Amino acid sequence: MKRSRSLVFSLVTAVVAALGAVWVAMPAFAAGVTASFVKTSDWGSGWEGKYTITNGGGATVDGWTVAFDLPAGTTVGSYWDALLTSSGQRHTFTNRSWNGRVAPGASVSFGFLGSGPGAPTNCQLNGTACGGGTSPTTAPPTTAPPTTPPPTTPPPTTPPPTSPPPNTGLPKHILTGYWHNFDNPAVELRLREVPAEYDVVAVAFADATATPGAVAFAVDPGLSAALGGYTDADFSADVRALQARGKKVIISVGGETGRVAVNDAASAVAFSNSVHALIQRYGFDGVDIDLENGLNATYMAQALRSLRAKVGAGLIIAMAPQTIDMQSPDSSYFKLALDIKDILTVVNTQFYNSGAMLGCDRNAAYAQGTVNFIVALACIQLEAGLRPDQVGLGLPAGPGAAGGGIVAPSVVNAALDCLARGTNCGSFRPPRTYPGIRGAMTWSVNWDVTNGNTFARTVAPHLKTLP
Repeated sequence: MKRSRSLVFSLVTAVVAALGAVWVAMPAFAAGVTASFVKTSDWGSGWEGKYTITNGGGATVDGWTVAFDLPAGTTVGSYWDALLTSSGQRHTFTNRSWNGRVAPGASVSFGFLGSGPGAPTNCQLNGTACGGGTSPTTAPPTTAPPTTPPPTTPPPTTPPPTSPPPNTGLPKHILTGYWHNFDNPAVELRLREVPAEYDVVAVAFADATATPGAVAFAVDPGLSAALGGYTDADFSADVRALQARGKKVIISVGGETGRVAVNDAASAVAFSNSVHALIQRYGFDGVDIDLENGLNATYMAQALRSLRAKVGAGLIIAMAPQTIDMQSPDSSYFKLALDIKDILTVVNTQFYNSGAMLGCDRNAAYAQGTVNFIVALACIQLEAGLRPDQVGLGLPAGPGAAGGGIVAPSVVNAALDCLARGTNCGSFRPPRTYPGIRGAMTWSVNWDVTNGNTFARTVAPHLKTLP
């Protein structure tokens, strides 16, 4: 999220994945070549698995296939560094074009996300038990991968969440917008001037103090001057005015240039205490974590649990990670979301300023600014442990709001339809539908008003039509 006059782009990640591979007969494995499995992460309803193929023999391996069974009720979601074909509960992973050759003493690995309590059984590595043993006398089949296009019927609906969402008094589907506590080329607004379409207003931003972990907030002098005078008392009154209209106002911490660091127990206490003080002073309904320069999941989780203990179950806890932060459950931001899943309200990932990214199929790098990009990346979170009501789509409000990934509001609506109903999808279709998808977020209210309030006036009414 940007507050400066000049646009400074976020990390641009271009990940180019091969879309196809040639199926060839692979040579028999020598004894000593093994495939070992480990769950690298487990969040109860799902897990991340990793297979490592190790060549303990004396000859180079040119190509590999790992096949295994999963028990009924356990499924494979997204995967990476391999190609997948499935038949019932039997899943077969084959090397990609770049990782099929394994020299003696070397190893390669691939990973995938599993849903359900089970784990792989009956594993075979190129037709032989994964723990090693006699090589097969025949090579694996040379059948090409299927070319049938994905079905056009809507995918199955996601099962109900395993834990109820926190009671925050919010609608089922919400529109969140960020309000600028600074002046830049976007129009300046008093908080009470935020358009009525927004359900949640995130005040950008609370900033770091000299005390590690602690944050502070006051009306920005430049904003006050641009508005002809705007005081902390005016702001507090505006918070109450929005709440009287049924809106929620939360304080966002960090932003693009924010340097809030919660890296130990003492800074976790300082964060919790300082945010609680801001809530008491201004009447905020919650906090938004928008730390774009890294975070420590362990101590931030401690801080947020401490804050919730002070405020109560009605506390809104939102997050606004960049796309790179939500590519894997092992990343710190994703880990934080899963660690506080029982008290987390929503994760509004910034689906912009990122370049191309892998989606939950791990088969292609989807270009930002498309329905495919938004849906395929949201699918990662939905398939890797977050409830649908905890996933929101963050997009720029229009020209000036971001350096890349700007889309027409109709594209946001199409992505919501694809995720909630299985309609209006692009070429990518998620493995199921998520009727409880929480909604959308935009950076920012100010940029939206600058551009004619088109984002809010298009997306907010559409949210009311979702299941």
